[in-house]
Amino acid sequence: MLKPILKTTEQWIEIIANTELPAITSTVKMLDKFSNDDKSSLPKLSKAILHDQALSSCLLKVANNAQHMGINKVTTVSRATVVLGIQTVKNVCLTAKLVDSLLASKSVDYRVYEKLIQLMANSFFAAMLAKMMVPNYSDETQEEVYLAALLYGIGETSFWSSGGKIADQLVCATDIDSSGFKEYCEQEIGTSFNSLSRGLAHTWNLSDLLLKALDHPESRTDEVKIVYFADRLSASIAQPGENIEDFNKLLENIASIMKITVSQLKVRITHTRKQAMQLLSLYGADALVDLIKELPQANDFNKKIQFASINQMSKEKILLSAFIKLTKLMKSSRDINEFLHTTLIDVINAFEFTQCSFLMLSDTKTQVKSRFVFNSQGESDPTKITINIRQSDNAIGRVLDSKNPALINDCSHRQWRDLITKELAEFIQDGSLAIIPVNIGVKTIGVVCAQHFSSRLKTDKISSKKNIITTDDFQQICSLIDHLNLCLTMIMLR
Repeated sequence: MLKPILKTTEQWIEIIANTELPAITSTVKMLDKFSNDDKSSLPKLSKAILHDQALSSCLLKVANNAQHMGINKVTTVSRATVVLGIQTVKNVCLTAKLVDSLLASKSVDYRVYEKLIQLMANSFFAAMLAKMMVPNYSDETQEEVYLAALLYGIGETSFWSSGGKIADQLVCATDIDSSGFKEYCEQEIGTSFNSLSRGLAHTWNLSDLLLKALDHPESRTDEVKIVYFADRLSASIAQPGENIEDFNKLLENIASIMKITVSQLKVRITHTRKQAMQLLSLYGADALVDLIKELPQANDFNKKIQFASINQMSKEKILLSAFIKLTKLMKSSRDINEFLHTTLIDVINAFEFTQCSFLMLSDTKTQVKSRFVFNSQGESDPTKITINIRQSDNAIGRVLDSKNPALINDCSHRQWRDLITKELAEFIQDGSLAIIPVNIGVKTIGVVCAQHFSSRLKTDKISSKKNIITTDDFQQICSLIDHLNLCLTMIMLR
């Protein structure tokens, strides 16, 4: 059902890097000016960070955490840069800006938000795990694997933050934690999340280690493998797969690189989890803390979840999502068009109508004209609709006057035959039509028209059954439009 206009990888990267997440882009460019091995860069970096109060505050909190208890309390940014080192400072700044920008995502669907924050928690935990896996490496290498693991999944995370209407619709596919969902999303948006990560890494001029880890990671050096393994481990802990053997093999591979036993590795993972939760609080990301899960047990595996696309999702789930979406939208928007657009798309997705439109009442109140029209694929339809409602008595005029919805499954029925004008008959196209008034307070501004078209309705009984709008469906649609009316009334009263 969902057929978005596909963007190229380059277009997605432009949207993410320069339109949706410009704060991250700006921070990366600022940090890139300071060399990791140049001590003279510390004062300049300190001065640059002082201009950002949030970054300064975060840096001081990290410098004063339990990992640095052997030092006196750090009260200045310049002292913090000395205590932590330039590479750590840069990673702290980038992590803080990343968390802040992604958590500030505007008016996304509640399921998109849940998906987004879980991916963010996974990425942060992966970064901490990667650093844990290289205890005997130099500080510079430890910070490099931290950053590479943190940004390994940035393409997927950024999409859910910046994907807009496409992300809102894709997240209706169930189950979002099952295998197949990621591939389904990549097919629908026209690029892979891995390609987005690589493109953003190039755009932001990030480390070669990250780029290598995104390109055939299992065939490269231990440092590259560690980034890849850390990402897999974090994701597997958050959502255990069907096969515990695969998870145990992953632990064995990591333990082999670290030259420790699997039991020792599990102890270190548990300790790293506690550190990750503590640091997330310092970054002001309390929403992510509870998403850092403990190591899974045997009974957490083998839970088969069947993936289903949006076409297979029950209408009840789509409707529930639609109600929640409208409620959340009240907190972030006063744009009536956005409310109408969202509702029409959800009606199509839930009931698989041929067409769904909003016909707006003209200033003279003598006709209704199409404001939005969407086809069965949820795409905007250029069809222009104008129906006179005062030249003669007709069904839409009756709905507007009475403010009561109407269901027309048979235009020739005696209830409707005298209320179907030539314009209305052309609009219905021998199909079925639900007409529901849209109100703001006591004022009616137009009608939502949901319809099935069928040229075979009169001769094909099977087709007729498929294209009739049932009473239950009609009542559910009316309930959703009633909620839309309530939302529109509330935002106008604010």
